[in-house]
Amino acid sequence: MNYRIIPVTAFSQNCSLIWCEHTKLAALVDPGGDAERIKQEVTAAGVTLMQILLTHGHLDHVGAAGELAQHYGIPVIGPEKEDEFWLQGLPAQSKMFGLGDCPALTPDRWLNEGDTVSVGNISLQVLHCPGHTPGHIVFFDDASRLLISGDVIFKGGVGRSDFPRGDHGQLIDAIKRKLLPLGDDVTFIPGHGPLSTLGEERLHNPFLQDEMPVW
Repeated sequence: MNYRIIPVTAFSQNCSLIWCEHTKLAALVDPGGDAERIKQEVTAAGVTLMQILLTHGHLDHVGAAGELAQHYGIPVIGPEKEDEFWLQGLPAQSKMFGLGDCPALTPDRWLNEGDTVSVGNISLQVLHCPGHTPGHIVFFDDASRLLISGDVIFKGGVGRSDFPRGDHGQLIDAIKRKLLPLGDDVTFIPGHGPLSTLGEERLHNPFLQDEMPVW
């Protein structure tokens, strides 16, 4: 799987353009804003955009999804339905952050644990990893050992759980029970910040150690 990371908005959110090398069919994952810049990147990559994939319903990950879906005439897929209240609350989210109007969004398809999403010849596995939000999902391409983790896990950190219906215990459980078993060699693209590997985080991420360090 080929990918291009497009940092967008003041939140420096990692929007990912992913595509199949053989078919040049592509998907956007978490287009949080800056729609015009994203369009330029899609054109520059020379791919055919077929769908928009969402890991969760926070504004900084979905802010441009509706506009881009309409522009390209493509469906929005994901997250899991438990994040519906976040997507319906996008107008309030945008107002709270002083951003432009962002209408409520209803995906064309909700995703569940065990579903797969095809991007050309690529098959992405869907894992439900709640905690940051209740309907948060991640996308895993076993063939290229690449994980798109949204705001579940970061290099040296994990997602916040102080939002409505967040749950830190659930988040850590999802990382340890669903993500780390994928393998130490798996590289992940987080929702913000630099890439890392699950092996690196298993060994050194302070939130994943049995005993938290005392600062």
